[in-house]
Amino acid sequence: MMTASTLEDGTSYRGMPGQRLGTSGLVIPRVCLGCWNNFGADADDEVCRQLVFTAFDRGVTHFDLANNYGPPPGSAEERFGKILKHLPRDEVIISTKAGYLMWDGPYGEWG
Repeated sequence: MMTASTLEDGTSYRGMPGQRLGTSGLVIPRVCLGCWNNFGADADDEVCRQLVFTAFDRGVTHFDLANNYGPPPGSAEERFGKILKHLPRDEVIISTKAGYLMWDGPYGEWG
């Protein structure tokens, strides 16, 4: 199984400019990997792993998800969660959204 690796100099962030996020002290990379339709149930596991690890190795530590990313809704978060186990969790930033349509009925939207 492929895992995230470091670059020759032992870092994962070479050349990636960062941006301070408000006054929090958190610095995020200026490039984020969005995981919408490219991480759905029909996506290939190995291709998704390689995409995340390649991005991480080049300094992309911010990943964008949402409860309805897929298709079907939720599948992108499930797939990314499996990949996340192989990344240094204290070096990854995940942004997500909730409340968008997941299923029919009163609790499937605007949560």
